[in-house]
Amino acid sequence: MKRRDFVKNTGLLTFGAFAMGHTDMVANVFKNKTIDPFGVQLYSVRDVLPEDPKGVMTKLAGMGYKQFESYAGSEGFLWGLSPKEMKAFLADIGVDMVSTHFNYMGVADKPDELKKNIEMAEGAGLKYLLSPYIGAQKSWDDWKRIAENLNKTGEEVSKAGLKFGYHNHDYSFKPLEGKLPQEYLLENTDPDHVMFELDLCWIDVAGVDTATHLKKYGDRYELCHIKDYNMKGGKPAQCDLGKGSVNIRKTMKSALESNIKYFLVEQEQYPVSSLESLEKDAVYMKALKV
Repeated sequence: MKRRDFVKNTGLLTFGAFAMGHTDMVANVFKNKTIDPFGVQLYSVRDVLPEDPKGVMTKLAGMGYKQFESYAGSEGFLWGLSPKEMKAFLADIGVDMVSTHFNYMGVADKPDELKKNIEMAEGAGLKYLLSPYIGAQKSWDDWKRIAENLNKTGEEVSKAGLKFGYHNHDYSFKPLEGKLPQEYLLENTDPDHVMFELDLCWIDVAGVDTATHLKKYGDRYELCHIKDYNMKGGKPAQCDLGKGSVNIRKTMKSALESNIKYFLVEQEQYPVSSLESLEKDAVYMKALKV
């Protein structure tokens, strides 16, 4: 073999070995991806938050939650603070409040009240206003009306540069005359004005495969709730992350392959206390490799 051919062939072999090694390295990077940042739905601390909103939110920030999703409590979703005050406080503790659940059913047909909610969210720097609950509907005419109302509200929210969305429970993943209401809403709402937040507990409780659903509709979801649960007495009982029946690693992999941008822990039942569970959940999220 001539020297130049030897060098050429040796170089190709070296490059090939590097390429194979690089492929393995890339695969390992994706295999060991962490969820960072991750956030929390403040409803998880509804037992202690109203008494000391700033103190509780500061504790959550210290646990490692870098994003908050609020909800409409007794003092509103800004917990008695003005939008400017909330924005400054969140900056001080290093947290981004990305979204809130709000009283959609109570204000959707009240333009002035809806406008107040939009202005508060916009002023505090939020990105999303979300409908937390609608309830099971008895007919497709009812679901058609729901879709129309979601589109209407979404148009108003969009005018302010925010996004409006629907958060599911198990009822919208339970078949009505052979079709899922959740799929109907996905297919009959305007993507320009309505997005979705996927609750990874309730889709699982309903018996729908999360990975399959996200492969088809993943582009419509932008946020998700991370939960774990066990069935007790025929009902789901929520538990600390990693202690239940949800394959969280598999579920998170599917979520990362979709359009979901925000990963929010939510826990509504606790072995001891909300803050203790959320601290354990934060430790779990930091260690989770997808």
